[in-house]
Amino acid sequence: MFEGQPKGLFALALANTGERFGYYTMLAVFALFLRANYGLSPAMAGTIYSSFLMLVYFFPLIGGILADKFGFGKMVTTGIIIMFTGYLLLSVPLGGDTLALVVMLGALLLIGFGTGLFKGNLQVMVGDLYNDPKYSAKRDSGFSIFYMAINIGALFAPTAAIKIKEYAETSLGYSSNDAYHFSFAVACASLILSIAIYYIFRSTFRHTEGEAKKSAGNEKVKAADDVQELSKEETKQRIVALCLVFAVVIFFWMAFHQNGLSLTYFADEFTARSADGIQAMCFNVWNLVAVIFIVYAGFSLFQSKTSKGKIISGVVVLLALCFLFMQYARQDGSVDVSAPIFQQFNPFYVVALTPVSMAIFGYLANKGKEPSAPRKIAYGMIVAAIAYALMAFSSFGLPMPQTEMVGGEPVAKHVADVTPNILISVYLILTFGELLLSPMGISFVSKVAPPKYKGMMMGGWFVATAIGNQLVVVGGLLWGAVPLWICWSAFLAVCLVAAVFMFAMMKRLEKVC
Repeated sequence: MFEGQPKGLFALALANTGERFGYYTMLAVFALFLRANYGLSPAMAGTIYSSFLMLVYFFPLIGGILADKFGFGKMVTTGIIIMFTGYLLLSVPLGGDTLALVVMLGALLLIGFGTGLFKGNLQVMVGDLYNDPKYSAKRDSGFSIFYMAINIGALFAPTAAIKIKEYAETSLGYSSNDAYHFSFAVACASLILSIAIYYIFRSTFRHTEGEAKKSAGNEKVKAADDVQELSKEETKQRIVALCLVFAVVIFFWMAFHQNGLSLTYFADEFTARSADGIQAMCFNVWNLVAVIFIVYAGFSLFQSKTSKGKIISGVVVLLALCFLFMQYARQDGSVDVSAPIFQQFNPFYVVALTPVSMAIFGYLANKGKEPSAPRKIAYGMIVAAIAYALMAFSSFGLPMPQTEMVGGEPVAKHVADVTPNILISVYLILTFGELLLSPMGISFVSKVAPPKYKGMMMGGWFVATAIGNQLVVVGGLLWGAVPLWICWSAFLAVCLVAAVFMFAMMKRLEKVC
């Protein structure tokens, strides 16, 4: 899995992991913060939440255009500085008045723009590592590893957000609303770690930064950029194919990113707030980490070519199993379940299932039967539809969302105790869809994009994601306006329609692969 990859991949992946940890720590509690701190309705909180997600994924288009002119490395560094400023403003507890709301919106704008300069351009640099023929066959697996690293940061984010907020409340005496800002401050620290990793290991990927393009004497960069010029017709075909993919992924992200909005509302208002037994084990992030160790060590146990490697892998599996047994044995009663904690399951599944998916596709590739990237994306849409079919089925008979007045403000009311296993299962299914669609889509863009428009096309991928994120607001608008099963059925329908469209365009898409 990790063999034969360029060294720069791991440096860039770790730099991205730090930034994503801070981002997802903030995002885990953001929708709930908007409703609690400013007394916003689900629809208005959803509008702000989805607009922020839209900005985060729209600005990479501008970042890509700037990077094509000024270099990817400069934009990545500038983006981190701008993001840091935004998170710093968001970390200041200013209350819930109009001024606080304006400062918060300004902070979101800075975070969105900074992320736009950082995120897409870093991924272009990852793709350029594989322009070397020595690594070209490893492109898809490399992006899978990169995507896995993103989710390592996201895995710990919900727990960090909850624990830091609880610490601010119980130990430091801050009010519930002001305590949210401590969760946002985590992002500042994580960005410092990100930029440190970036510069410490810069030598492993410096030839992808792009600043040296104007220097005729830099042979390494010149060699990396020495690609065959495409005809106007081939350039057009590639851009059209990419735009068709972009049109489809809009609807995946519209459905997928309900994890931070309507699915979080469902966790807060309809899901049981406690768990016991084996189910309770799922809500401790260290137990999930132990499972990840078992998965990776298990693969190593069977794939290792030396007896020493097999012994080490076996010991790791045994230690992880002993840890889980001890955790279960000393568990006393039930544990509290907080709504944001459900967001840890998606990154957990991504990290745990990445070697599984790579093994499956590796096997199919050896047999000459691996699906193309566009076909994987279409399958991902079908899988996402299945997730919302489960949500719709599970929501039949549940009451409408309700609110109650607390301190003169409307507050969401907990009206049901649905088993947490529903959301845990839905996140598992959505993750299967994500693994089929997201890393493969990014790899497809980096491979198919015309060389002269590489930054712009990667930005186009993020613009499609941005539009999908803006449409996340649909979940907030439907929440409380229609029965829950209708809300979920809307996302089921758009995913199925997008999948049908993708299959209809398959010949044209596979032609440029």
